Amino acid sequence: MSREQRIRVDGILRQPGPDGPRSVEEIRAGFRELMARMIVPHDRIRTAPTTLGGRPALRVEPAAGPGGGTDDGTGTILYFHGGGWVFGSPETALSLTGHLVARTGLPAYSLDYRLAPEHPFPAAIEDTLAAYRALLDRGAAPSAIAFAGDSAGGGLTVTTCLAARDAGLPLPAAVLAFSPGTDATRTGESMETKEGIDPIFTRAALEHTGALYLAGADPRHPLLSPAVHADLTGLPPMLIQVGANEVLLDDSTRLAARASAAGVDVILDVTADVPHVFQSFAGVLDEADEALDRAALFLRQRVRATGAVPTPAG
Repeated sequence: MSREQRIRVDGILRQPGPDGPRSVEEIRAGFRELMARMIVPHDRIRTAPTTLGGRPALRVEPAAGPGGGTDDGTGTILYFHGGGWVFGSPETALSLTGHLVARTGLPAYSLDYRLAPEHPFPAAIEDTLAAYRALLDRGAAPSAIAFAGDSAGGGLTVTTCLAARDAGLPLPAAVLAFSPGTDATRTGESMETKEGIDPIFTRAALEHTGALYLAGADPRHPLLSPAVHADLTGLPPMLIQVGANEVLLDDSTRLAARASAAGVDVILDVTADVPHVFQSFAGVLDEADEALDRAALFLRQRVRATGAVPTPAG
């Protein structure tokens, strides 16, 4: 682990932006520019546009084929990108999906769900649930599917499970959440104790994009704040990875505690002195690569291959 690497990453994230509030389009463009700097293992994966549940998606596969070239069948990762439910895309998350696919040999579908403010809550959850239904309807076994996501998408891994459970659907084999956003009430102590330590977020910034997503909805809704207001009974095993420097740290710690109290098998994996979704810095930050290795091991242990997942077409 390198202190110099952590300092370098912190400096990248603290680079000053434009003065004053930014428009939604400026926020989206800035995030695309940042994520374009991340390392994608292009030599180990292949990608193709597709659709899933009526939404665009990016199919990401190992370059050697599903299963890393083996013939023992495969499962699939259903990935939900981050971006505060307002920005981001499968392309901005490709450093994460690419490294997970390369490390596990499992193919992934990265969903381009609808974003606020054009499509506020609950549009994103409607889209992620429809994508999961599409996989099941095409013959994929739930034991061969894992939900994964970062930030807002990490929150969607949990809320999509809740929506699926409440709809009477079988649940996936596992949930992998990188720095999930799981508390729209913003009541965690880390919102105050990590202010200034976090190189990315402030309370004001989170409340701005959060209001665009809520559009007047009660932040105490279980699908907006599952870490503090949802019944998590029956959810699949979870691995929650988070950085200790995040204002959203308590979104993860309280989610893990609530899940454990509900009888869910949960691993809370906290890495010191790193920022929000630090796994994006794979190839630059040793802690990112090590966390992705742990995440890949978790997925391989939980996903039960039952043969290739049919390619969805809507």
